[in-house]
Amino acid sequence: VQLQASGGGLVQAGGSLRLSCAASGFTFSRYAMGWFRQAPGKEREFVAAISRGGSNTFYSDSVKGRFTISRDNAKNTVYLQMNTLKPEDTAVYCCAGDRDSTSTAAYWYDYWGQGTLVTVSS
Repeated sequence: VQLQASGGGLVQAGGSLRLSCAASGFTFSRYAMGWFRQAPGKEREFVAAISRGGSNTFYSDSVKGRFTISRDNAKNTVYLQMNTLKPEDTAVYCCAGDRDSTSTAAYWYDYWGQGTLVTVSS
């Protein structure tokens, strides 16, 4: 099983980035997918999640209205479009797969990727 996140980098506040997470080694379409982030010195936090078919999405209050999660089951890839970025969005972002439900809790996720670093300068 592999979840390879990409698309991170350095961006100025107000800018945008699009993260991708390519999945392999499991039946991607049978898993809900989520994005989590961890900033230096802080605990990991939920960012967004999307159901197996993509019809249901969930967001943390801190990113709602600015970030959009989507998926392409034909490409085994989940995306996170991040707009109007703020310095407090700086973190390592990783994707995860949940076999049983579209959860906002990291505990329920079965597979995790390594993550990609997003740095937002002020």
